[in-house]
Amino acid sequence: MLMPLARCVICAIALTAVFLAIVPPLNAAEEHPNLLLITVDDMSCDSVGAFGCPLPTTPNIDRLAESGLRYAHAHVQTGSCFPSRNVLLSGRYSHNTGVEGFYQVPNATYPHFVDLMQSAGYFVGIFGKVSHSTPYSPYGWDVDLTSGDEGKLHIKNPESYETSTRRGIALAKQAGKPFCLNINVSDPHKPFYGTTNNNTATDDPFVPTAVFSPSEVPIPAFLFDDPDIRLELARYYASVRRADDCVGRILSVLHEANLDENTIVVFLSDHGMPLPFAKTGVWFHSTHTPLIVRWPGKTKAGSVDQDHMVSAVDLLPTLLEGLGLACPQDLDGRSFLPTITGQPQANRDVVYTFHNENSGRNRSPMRSVQTKQFGYIFNPWSDGQRVFRTATTGTLSYRTMQRRAASDSAIAARLDLFEHRVPEELYDYEHDPAALHNLIDDPAYADVLKELREEMQRIMETSHDPLLELFQRRKDAAFVSAEIDALQAEADARGGKRKNAPQANRQSQGKKPPQNQQLRQNK
Repeated sequence: MLMPLARCVICAIALTAVFLAIVPPLNAAEEHPNLLLITVDDMSCDSVGAFGCPLPTTPNIDRLAESGLRYAHAHVQTGSCFPSRNVLLSGRYSHNTGVEGFYQVPNATYPHFVDLMQSAGYFVGIFGKVSHSTPYSPYGWDVDLTSGDEGKLHIKNPESYETSTRRGIALAKQAGKPFCLNINVSDPHKPFYGTTNNNTATDDPFVPTAVFSPSEVPIPAFLFDDPDIRLELARYYASVRRADDCVGRILSVLHEANLDENTIVVFLSDHGMPLPFAKTGVWFHSTHTPLIVRWPGKTKAGSVDQDHMVSAVDLLPTLLEGLGLACPQDLDGRSFLPTITGQPQANRDVVYTFHNENSGRNRSPMRSVQTKQFGYIFNPWSDGQRVFRTATTGTLSYRTMQRRAASDSAIAARLDLFEHRVPEELYDYEHDPAALHNLIDDPAYADVLKELREEMQRIMETSHDPLLELFQRRKDAAFVSAEIDALQAEADARGGKRKNAPQANRQSQGKKPPQNQQLRQNK
């Protein structure tokens, strides 16, 4: 079992003020590394050549992997882009930031990636996913690179990424500061190459450097072989290649400016492919991410970490520690800096993942703990009647699953699982990464199930997860149903705005918030 994460009961507002006062500004006369954080949108880990894809999808990302360190067991926290990116840039789980769905917290009371890097003397810019990457308005970025001299840059055009990266570096140089750029590549988020949002074919001016035929694409084991699914996957993998083209443009700017040796490069995806049983879930392929780190002087070229489980919530404290900057004490993540230099680190054998709410404010909360071999999932919303709502139901693959279910009992069973789930799931991801065989009732795995349930309770307790009581009373169907109804009512009432308190959905029902949340709200 992992040791509990260290947490301090501190008012976040006071912490922010104190932290910003004690972070030493960078001395302009010294050499300080730049930071380039590159994300891609909706790309599964195994869609990358360096992580096992049989197609030539990612030559540029593969070269980055060859020059740095890649993690075999890295995960993001959730399969939805807005909350996933907020976890990444805050170092906190969604229930401790309030960003559980697709909305912002206007007056966040905790220091964020932007604040922390700016206070340390960095020039901080962003391209793409601006609202998804910042928890509050007005934004704190020094520059939003999404617009250039000729107006808004097209997020599907690889040239946009070259232009924005070059501009960000130039602006930082003008400011006399090292740069900290978060460049968010839109692909392979839908619409896929050559299609519209409703899956119809269209002329696409931004042609990838390679496209793939339906006959050659690999089919994920969580889907099935069908001409329409192959067609959608071909479009998806072409979009993966275009994402790689964008990454290549970004890295070429860095190389041409002779900044390779003075820039930390971090690459990952915000979650898995935007198809059923990946995006908007907590299965293995929902959160497994192709994390690559190239840190001059720290990482070994071509190295692979096979030993440690790391996750997006850990990235912020890792960067802060590696840069010699003070780190807030109440983060949910913890630094994995020793692994960057190839050193062992204890208690790196589990990650915690979750889902709360989709872009349409449908509340379908899920919690999961994963080890290298096993994954346990708790779906409190699943009662056989509620139907899961997700963006992936607009895909050709989902419609094909619906069509084929009418005559294929195995596909009908998969459709039923996708739409209704079951309250608990247990998978041997080492042998069944596609999560096809639920072992929850298999007596041979009773000890594994007990251990993972205990681990989930421990993490829920230490992170003050408001769904802890739901998990503890998971056998009480009436209680669970009422709680889910209350969560949905809160989401419906919120509309486009979010109450200030992260625990508001629980307090409205007379629940006593965790002690640290009381302190944050009262001070």
